[in-house]
Amino acid sequence: MLTNGQTEDFALPGLRSLGDLHGAQPVIYVDTREVKPLQFRHLSVIRQTLGEGDYQICGISDWSVERKASLDELVGCCVGKKRERFERELQRLRPYAFKRLLVVGATCDDDVLNYQYFSEIAPRAVLGSLDAWQAAFDLPFILVPTPQEAALTIERLAFYWCRRKVKEMNELTKGCGRLEFVSA
Repeated sequence: MLTNGQTEDFALPGLRSLGDLHGAQPVIYVDTREVKPLQFRHLSVIRQTLGEGDYQICGISDWSVERKASLDELVGCCVGKKRERFERELQRLRPYAFKRLLVVGATCDDDVLNYQYFSEIAPRAVLGSLDAWQAAFDLPFILVPTPQEAALTIERLAFYWCRRKVKEMNELTKGCGRLEFVSA
């Protein structure tokens, strides 16, 4: 977490052999259906209709974050037709190598257990739904207290995912430079 004017460097490691990627930053796709999209401070944004999730990385096909803007919104996905629809959305996320359910307005199970939302649904049923979705769809969830923290979390997740990809490509190009090709 950043405090007192500290800044976080979101520049990717050097890839001089890949030209334009040297010093590049990830760009976040934000689904056009997001009514109140998160405001990012470190990374650029492009609004685009996404097939799955609410946030993705431009140029990366295996990364997606589904956001619930509040506990109330999450709880609304726990029962009836909304649950069926939401589970179809989560099913579409299964092929992604990186996927998360990001819930804004909670920091721990106690926020749910203490009825920090407006619904008749029992808190244990909400937590049970989160656990069931995590198990069924291999979908970890993240609880964050504020939209600002949610935006920073997505920026960090995107940055470190891209950083890993860039390092893999860097290793690939180093390996290719050492190969000796034998002609037949």
